[in-house]
Amino acid sequence: MAEIKVDCRNETCPVPLVETRKAIRKAKPGDIIEVIGTHPASKKEIPMAVQALNLELLSVEGTDRDWKIRIRR
Repeated sequence: MAEIKVDCRNETCPVPLVETRKAIRKAKPGDIIEVIGTHPASKKEIPMAVQALNLELLSVEGTDRDWKIRIRR
């Protein structure tokens, strides 16, 4: 099992979501993807995309301007 880090700080939509999707495609089942960012809309969009892809949302932490999302592939 691998842990993939995606740093999207100071990026605005749609970059964090696009980068998260790229990481999900590269990940193997069971891998953990950790996304960190600072864009408020992405904090809402990424969990919605995770649900749409039927992946496991492990956690959403932090504020709208400084957050971390963990996903299991």
